Amino acid sequence: MEYIEDQTFKEEDYSIKALEKSNYESCLFQNCNFENSNLSEIKFIDCTFVDCNFSNAKLFNTAFQNVLFKICKMLGLQFEECNAIRLSFSFEECILNHSSFFKINIPKTSFKKTQLQEVDFTGCNLKKAIFNDCDFSRAVFENTSLEEVDFSDSYNYVIDPEVNRIYKATFSLNEVSGLLTKYRIKII
Repeated sequence: MEYIEDQTFKEEDYSIKALEKSNYESCLFQNCNFENSNLSEIKFIDCTFVDCNFSNAKLFNTAFQNVLFKICKMLGLQFEECNAIRLSFSFEECILNHSSFFKINIPKTSFKKTQLQEVDFTGCNLKKAIFNDCDFSRAVFENTSLEEVDFSDSYNYVIDPEVNRIYKATFSLNEVSGLLTKYRIKII
């Protein structure tokens, strides 16, 4: 597989013509459409995606190493299918609704101003992750490592402290009721 380095790809529609199976390093993808694309076996290293649509893309053995997604639409992605070796990415102002991070190891991952509605974090290691201004409506946390995670300016989360590791995690007083939901108590 060849290497493609330091290239910029703008306004490409990979839902019509597939992205070449290669190793992409230090590339910028801007306003590209990957919707329903098969990105299997492709490696992205130190790449940036800006204003791209990845909805329902196939990620079997896709490698994301130090990748930034900014203002991207990423509905229904199965990140657990990615290549786990050096898996690392960050998200800024993205829509990740209905995606899954089932049982993957992504400590210190940064999510800023990102929608995480109905996202599955079951069994995921998110230790020291950053969640800045994120919406967790109906997101699933079960057997999730949330140690030292800062949720202080995120909202709509429901996290059961009895089935998740939340040691040294930070929560805002306004949203702390999300830790008590299962008890069906009233907080006034």
